[in-house]
Amino acid sequence: MDPVLPLDRMTVEEKLRAMEMLWDDLCRNEKQIPVADWQKDLLDDRQRQIEAGEAKFSDWESAKKRIRDRTIGLQRS
Repeated sequence: MDPVLPLDRMTVEEKLRAMEMLWDDLCRNEKQIPVADWQKDLLDDRQRQIEAGEAKFSDWESAKKRIRDRTIGLQRS
């Protein structure tokens, strides 16, 4: 099924509301979402790091800056 949304006629608020509805539905049915082996391995490793006290965490502002810096670096390449 290819759902058709009039994206060009929707307001930002309507688009965000649609995204929230989709996200809520996905969260209710998370067992149906396929997870690749490499993703599971990565999550398992991160959980092991947390349990071993080896995990490093960043505050949200620092993480956003780091992501922006990486993105800008990729755009310049």
